Amino acid sequence: MEYLYILREALVWTVTIFWLYQLVISICSLIKLKDKPLKVKKNHKFMAIIPAHNEENVVSNLIESLKNQNYDKNLYDIYVIADNCTDRTANIARKAGAKVYERFDEEKKTKGYALDWFLQQKIKENADYDAVCVFDADNIVDKDFLKNMNKKLCQGEDVVQGYRDIKNPTDSWITAGYAIFYWTMHRFYHLARYNLGLSTLLNGTGFMIRFDVLKPEGWKTVTLTEDIEFSLQRIIKGKKLGWATDAIVYDEQPTSFKQSWSQRSRWTVGHIQCINEYTKKLAVSVKEKKSLINFDGFLYIVGSIPMFIATILLLLTNFLMYAGNGITQAELILNIAKYLVPTFLFPIATGIFVMWLDKRPIKPMIKGLLCYPLFMGSWLLINFVCLFKRNLNWEKINHVRNIKITDIGLQEERN
Repeated sequence: MEYLYILREALVWTVTIFWLYQLVISICSLIKLKDKPLKVKKNHKFMAIIPAHNEENVVSNLIESLKNQNYDKNLYDIYVIADNCTDRTANIARKAGAKVYERFDEEKKTKGYALDWFLQQKIKENADYDAVCVFDADNIVDKDFLKNMNKKLCQGEDVVQGYRDIKNPTDSWITAGYAIFYWTMHRFYHLARYNLGLSTLLNGTGFMIRFDVLKPEGWKTVTLTEDIEFSLQRIIKGKKLGWATDAIVYDEQPTSFKQSWSQRSRWTVGHIQCINEYTKKLAVSVKEKKSLINFDGFLYIVGSIPMFIATILLLLTNFLMYAGNGITQAELILNIAKYLVPTFLFPIATGIFVMWLDKRPIKPMIKGLLCYPLFMGSWLLINFVCLFKRNLNWEKINHVRNIKITDIGLQEERN
């Protein structure tokens, strides 16, 4: 019993210190700082890159939103990587006005491989671009996206994540769960760290990278979460990633629980791959660079699956100690409730707080807010399953919502 007590105390302190650190960082998202000064005044030239696998239903809407950017049309080109497509994606993209590169590789199918394949060609050509912006084919992009990313380049930023909003937040409780999760992460993780001068993370889509950053090697990632992997590679080098709240991209989320489970399982497996590959490298970078950027990056990687395991061990240790003390059934239920009730209410309260801060209408999201603890709880279950069973194959999420950028304003008015 003494050993269990020592273990519990160690776990309590570990979990408490970790979350106190996150809380202090998150509070900094409430501080409004002055905008960074411009280092240069220039309209940069962009590549808008769209990796697409069988996306004939949605790719034209993204291209349309990119063609209507509030930016000099001579200073950006739209490229679609038709990756192992068996539908009309390539033809539809060409007719919509994009430059299409078709790729067929049955062994290397993921987005990371497609990006590197394309970028290597542009690097070899010494293509005349200052930066690249990467989007998923189901996205639609705010008209000021390139304008605001150009501002970030002028401020001296090299790698910047844009604001990944949701184009179908009220389709189901699943899409609502994604929306609340991203809104929370954008404010309390990305914005908070950007305000403090720490590093954000790439978030899958709607990000910008200065072309010179990619020229030495291209896009070298091998995990299922190429965005997180690239971010960790930068942090290990002591380079921070930026954040652009006003560079907005709207992303389609799966409406069914089955597809959501598959997608989030892939993300979890990718995180586990990154843990295996980069935890030691991040620890070494903390020791060598002695930088808070590296330390925060290290905490990110150990704060995902490892912290989840620590929490499970803490709960298990508590149960064993109570059982060993001869706790009654009623006392056991009371102690379980003591943990479960705050755990259920906290996500709802956080979601309401974030939506209030961002001035989003709460009424259309009531059902999603009430189901948000279930959404997050299912993610914990996914993490647990992936500890023992991992599917390393990439599985496509079907995108079918025919939403144009002009529809976004109408949806917000209806809400």
